[in-house]
Amino acid sequence: MIEAVSTFLENLETWVLALAASAWIYPALYAFATIDGFFPPIPSESVVITLAVAASASGNPNLVLVLVIAALGAWTGDQIAYALGRTVGTERFRFLRTVRGRKAVAWADQALKVRGAAFILAARYVPIGRVAVNMTAGAVGYPRRRFMAYSGIAAATWAVYSVIIGLVAAQWLGHQPLLAMVIGVFMGVLSGVVVDRVMNSMARRRRAREAARDAAVATPLHGGSADRSVATSSGLDDDEDAVRRAC
Repeated sequence: MIEAVSTFLENLETWVLALAASAWIYPALYAFATIDGFFPPIPSESVVITLAVAASASGNPNLVLVLVIAALGAWTGDQIAYALGRTVGTERFRFLRTVRGRKAVAWADQALKVRGAAFILAARYVPIGRVAVNMTAGAVGYPRRRFMAYSGIAAATWAVYSVIIGLVAAQWLGHQPLLAMVIGVFMGVLSGVVVDRVMNSMARRRRAREAARDAAVATPLHGGSADRSVATSSGLDDDEDAVRRAC
């Protein structure tokens, strides 16, 4: 696994350095960011971070264009994911039928009902999480205009965040741009894992609070039922005594 990741990063670095000064880098970046919105294996964060490092080291590509195009591509991909969810649902996609995928969809469904805006924004930083949230939003009929607005904000902040990671890595290891690319990509992946863990932890705590609240509500009801049962039983005994005395 580690060897495969290392090989991928080496190939990515080679590709970026070869295209960094070419105008083709911009449509390629847009394609990566768009496809990543509904197909998680395409690592758009890695591409944005690597391009930011390359821009800092050599001045190419244009950093502002990288940021804008990454945001536009991410937003486009999110709209495609929403449309797929609305049209075909989430069960048709193999990666969402896995154990992790089903958990992500269940988490997304609950999250959208409780805090739609916050979770659409946060899920953008978790590769499979954003696909699950966006497709589920379409499947459950989350308002389209609201989704477009929130996903636009999420795409913009995600692009800025990815560029900043690349710039920080470049400043830290400016004399070694290839190592800076590797460190930047690692930081991007790690941040996604952290956000994923935090959101799952928040969801677990919320479920625990809801369970405790339901239990607290149910207890008086059961107690009241028991009291009514005892009262009814006592009333019947009194009636029977009265009948016997009358006889």
